Amino acid sequence: MAMPESLRGRLRLPVVAAPMFLVSGPELVIEASRAGILGTFPALNQRSSEGFEAWLTEIRETLEPLGEDAAPYGVNLIVHRTNPRLEADLELCVKHRVPVVITSLGAVADLVDAVHGYGGVVFHDVVNLRHARKAADAGVDGLIAVAAGAGGHAGSMSPFALVTEIRQFFDKTVLLAGCMGDGRHVAAARALGADLAYMGTRFIATRESRAPAEYKDMIVSSAAGDIVYSDAISGVPANFLGASLQANGYDLAELTARGLGQGQLKPIGDEAKVWKTVWSAGQGVGDIVDVPATADLVDRLHSEYRSALAALAEHD
Repeated sequence: MAMPESLRGRLRLPVVAAPMFLVSGPELVIEASRAGILGTFPALNQRSSEGFEAWLTEIRETLEPLGEDAAPYGVNLIVHRTNPRLEADLELCVKHRVPVVITSLGAVADLVDAVHGYGGVVFHDVVNLRHARKAADAGVDGLIAVAAGAGGHAGSMSPFALVTEIRQFFDKTVLLAGCMGDGRHVAAARALGADLAYMGTRFIATRESRAPAEYKDMIVSSAAGDIVYSDAISGVPANFLGASLQANGYDLAELTARGLGQGQLKPIGDEAKVWKTVWSAGQGVGDIVDVPATADLVDRLHSEYRSALAALAEHD
């Protein structure tokens, strides 16, 4: 595995519980890290930098006494001019020596240098090769290949194409996102050339998730065919639960017919309001049938992963 030294040997399972807007909080991060995977959350899930620091303190004070018995954790920062908190939140990541910083919507060498200054690691999410090359040039330690079918803001490239082409110029850590729902998928991601599986939707449907119960139930009852890929909701292509779109007054036939590149169909306010009422999920929902505790889910993923590796070895 092309793993940063600070993470090497610290993960029971090569999985990241992805940072999900309005869903990931300290409860999910702590339980994920206790279970042996990388737990993460978006800084903007807290309404202020003061609240963000309170979460960092809670997570650090809970996990530090566990030492090597807990996996590291990470924070997602939106690196874009529309994020007025970026500088303040980055300073807090440096102050608290956050082990992993995940950047979105911009890869900046100065930010990478700031995190490297205290020994931290930077992963950057990308949906295409152009963005991947720019992030690599900025010096990031890992690229998150957000392939077709992923929850939230997702790309349209096949994971086979995206990972293969990234590997042609990037020899550091590669994470694969898109329809990761069980341990077999983790094994498949490794076989494809990724070092870590980046799993989001599966962790929405956990007890520690901050998603409303109705959101979790909708994920359990949905299948891949219920997912709608559109840029008409927030202006950026993303995958949403069809039932959630209908509940918010969107016409699914119109969304499907209009395609991409035409902007928002029905503006409903800022980004937080959009994602609070319109729920996102990836095409892997059909593999989700329950809402377990995070620790139990990770145990299951680990068992499935080991079984998949053993099954593949039998074919050698």
